[in-house]
Amino acid sequence: MTFRITGLSPEPFQPLFGLSEAQLARHGALRLVVDRKPGYPDRIELRDLDIGESALLLNYTHLPVETPFRSSYAIYVREGARARYDRINEVPELFRSRVLSLRAFDENDMLRAADIVDGAEVEGLIGNLLASTETAYIHAHYAKPGCFAARIDRA
Repeated sequence: MTFRITGLSPEPFQPLFGLSEAQLARHGALRLVVDRKPGYPDRIELRDLDIGESALLLNYTHLPVETPFRSSYAIYVREGARARYDRINEVPELFRSRVLSLRAFDENDMLRAADIVDGAEVEGLIGNLLASTETAYIHAHYAKPGCFAARIDRA
């Protein structure tokens, strides 16, 4: 089963890049300087940020739907990120060192299946979930903190 993993588009975050701390606070966001690796998984480029890079921590509605599954949570984005991760049959390296929760949704944005997997073995679970005709797309989350990681679709 071929799959496509995409990070978030950088466009919605670009107006926040370069804002002062006070301006970011008005948006409910914080600027952090990366002080450890791994620890700050960027949702645009889908990579662990390097020590010294600037990350924005903010709340993001990753499932903006009118169902009980509407959802938002805190995420990191690299300040200045311009190119979103978009690959077919390639798993970003930062997934490999984490436990992931995969949530399969149908065309009506209703949850149809969910499971956890060691990131080193994520392709198998992706294939199983996409094999179901009920699955329209998958959301990957980092299982321990529960935050959104990326979207997965059939390629």
